[in-house]
Amino acid sequence: MNKQRGPAETNGPKIVAIGGGTGLSTALRGLKGCTDHLTAIVTMADDGGGSGKLREDLGMPPPGDVRHCLQALANVEPLMEELINYRFPEGMLKGQSFGNLFLAALMGVTGSFEEAVASMSEVLAITGRVLPVTCEDIQLVAKFENGTQVVGESKICAFKKAQDCRISHVRLEPRCPKANAEALEAIRQADLILLGPGSLYTSVIPNLLVDGVVDAIAASHALRVYVCNVMTQDGETEGYTAGDHLKALMVHSNGRKLVDYCLVNSDPVPDYLLPIYALQNAKPIVLDREVIEAMGVEAVAQPMVDPNHKCLARHDPERLAKAVMKLMEDHSMRVVEQGTAHYLRER
Repeated sequence: MNKQRGPAETNGPKIVAIGGGTGLSTALRGLKGCTDHLTAIVTMADDGGGSGKLREDLGMPPPGDVRHCLQALANVEPLMEELINYRFPEGMLKGQSFGNLFLAALMGVTGSFEEAVASMSEVLAITGRVLPVTCEDIQLVAKFENGTQVVGESKICAFKKAQDCRISHVRLEPRCPKANAEALEAIRQADLILLGPGSLYTSVIPNLLVDGVVDAIAASHALRVYVCNVMTQDGETEGYTAGDHLKALMVHSNGRKLVDYCLVNSDPVPDYLLPIYALQNAKPIVLDREVIEAMGVEAVAQPMVDPNHKCLARHDPERLAKAVMKLMEDHSMRVVEQGTAHYLRER
C-alpha cells in the first residue's frame, strides 16, 4: 500500500503544523479551509489512557493524537466521524476509542504504523497529511528545578504538582530517536511552519527532541510561528508568560531561534471561566512583548478565543486560521516592499 500523497493539483501555501493533543487538531480544523498543502507532524510521546493501553498491549506507537488530527482533517459523513470518535462505555474495551482500535487493526494489516495512518487517511478522505514525527518506541522524561525527575508523559502533571516547582527540561528516551523522513521533508518544503498551540512540554517540545527536527526548522526559509496557548496549564506551565514559553523552546533547541513570530491571543477570557481556571492555578497567558522581542522574535496579538465554548478558554479554529493567514499575508507584503525574494532573518 502506498504512503500518503497529496492531491495531484492543490491550492494554497505549504503549511506544516507541529504539536499534538487538542491544540494541534484545533489549528488543523481552521487551516484545512485555507490550503490543500497541509501537513500535521504529531508527537509520539503519549503513554496514558487508551493510547497507552494499546501501546503496552500491542507494542504500537500511541494512536490518540494521530486520530485527533485525522478527525480534524476528515471529509466524511457525520456518522463516520461519530464512529471514529466512539468510546466503549463498558467491558474490557471501556474507555477505548474505536478510532484507536481501527488504527491498530490497520497496522496489523499493513505492517507498519505509517502505512496504517496513510490508509486511515484514505478512508476518511482527509485534507492534507498526518505524519508521526517518529515511529520509534520513546518515553518522555521530565526533570524539575529541584533535581527530581519522572519518566512517562502521563505522570508529569501529578508529579510536578507534588514537587511544587517548575520543569527544568524534558528529554526523550532513547535520546534523539530517528525522525520520520517524510516529516523532515515536509518541514524543508514548507512555506509556513506552526509550533503549537498545545501543551508546551508534552505536545510541542517532544517533537523538537527527535533527531533532525530542530535542524530542519532552523534551516527553513518558511515563515515560522509559535502559537501560544490561551491559558497557562495546570501541572505544566503555571505562572508562565508568553516569553517563558519561548524561552523553553530555545532551551530545547540548544539556543537556536526556531520562530519569527509569537502569536498570542488578545481576547479577554470570559469572567465566568476565570474562577474555574483559578481552582487549577491557571490564568490567561500574559504577553510580555519586551521579553519576546529581546529574543529576536516579533510578538503579535490577535483575538482568537472561541466565543461559543462555555466550559473552556480555547482557540477558535477559524479565528486562529484567520490570524495565521493574516500574519502570512503581512509577511509577504514586507518581502515585496523590501524588494527581495526572501525575507532575511538571523538564524
